[in-house]
Amino acid sequence: MQAVGQLAGGVAHDFNNVLTAISGHTDLLLLRHDQGDPDFADIEQIRQNTNRATALVGQLLAFSRKQSLAPEIVDLRDCLSDLGHLLNRLVGETVRLRISHDPDLMPIRADRRQFEQVVMNLVVNARDAMPDGGLVQVSTKMVDLQTPLMRDRALVPEGRYVTLEVRDQGTGIAPDKRDKIFEPFYTTKEVGKGTGLGLSMVYGIVKQTGGYIFVDSELGQGAVFTIYCPAYDANSAKLRPSSATIAAKDDASAPPVTTAVVAAAKPSKAPKKGQGETILLVEDEPPVRAFAARALRLRGYQVEEAESAEMALEKLRDPSLHFDLFLSDVVMPGRDGPSWVREALTMRPGTRVVFMSGYAEDVYQKTLGEIPDSVFLQKPFALAELLEKVDSQIKASA
Repeated sequence: MQAVGQLAGGVAHDFNNVLTAISGHTDLLLLRHDQGDPDFADIEQIRQNTNRATALVGQLLAFSRKQSLAPEIVDLRDCLSDLGHLLNRLVGETVRLRISHDPDLMPIRADRRQFEQVVMNLVVNARDAMPDGGLVQVSTKMVDLQTPLMRDRALVPEGRYVTLEVRDQGTGIAPDKRDKIFEPFYTTKEVGKGTGLGLSMVYGIVKQTGGYIFVDSELGQGAVFTIYCPAYDANSAKLRPSSATIAAKDDASAPPVTTAVVAAAKPSKAPKKGQGETILLVEDEPPVRAFAARALRLRGYQVEEAESAEMALEKLRDPSLHFDLFLSDVVMPGRDGPSWVREALTMRPGTRVVFMSGYAEDVYQKTLGEIPDSVFLQKPFALAELLEKVDSQIKASA
């Protein structure tokens, strides 16, 4: 699963570069086309499909645990109570939903919105496993592990856990398929009825929350998915670290996935804001570099381009070149973004920085945090997002 996750993350990172170029050049086209133009509808279709592709890539990054969470203290009783009406609509008329709670349930620390997606994914899968109807039981319980729990090649340390269990009366899962259900793109549903990403997203979210997920099932005996999340103790506040993921769905009838998509609003035809400031743009992907350079020049900035960290540092050795901002990719062949920027700041101290990457900021949180006056731009980004980050950094340096 770790190897598959690394592969999925790498593929998703590369796709985010492609999507950045597509969405960026689409935004540049829209600057020259109004709604009355014959080509406007076609360009809008390109952008909408780019957004769909972005959502799918986000699901892959979720499985590889390289997306951002906004953790908070969550009481699952309140969470499921708020979800109750929506879950009843999801299961339909032939399936009954029953929710029960442990009265002594402790809170957990999780991204509430993403955890809601976990519950919805599991309930939707339970519904689909019962084409003739049945009962879906969602229950919570406190578990106190006095000794570590070893199961399915996972080791759950001792401690207090909040468990969430989703039980159905469906067709069950065959033994040869149980080990594969959390893999990306693996699905037993008919073509067109699932992406095979729903359970892999559940897996990614749970792991990033510091939890564990297990499944018990036999053919014809239904299935039980059990999630273990560390209980949050407000007194000791001893938490396992959690980082990044994104929620997803595996069914067309489930609510929309919360994910970073390319901005849907048409780029504003605002006047130029740049006053000739010079930006050093360092990006190894030519289509992304071409889009960013053109957008910044249209904004009124001067742009010096470099396709590698080594080329960027060579430009900095020219004393006749002054730079107001470094705009750099994070992952590049040879030296990465933070590495060359550290050296650059010894030559040009005080220069502000915008880092950009197809991975979430959480992945580089420690590294980027060591570089002063730097901000992060998540790929794929729209034209307006790029200009907003650059404008704010240029303004701050003035």
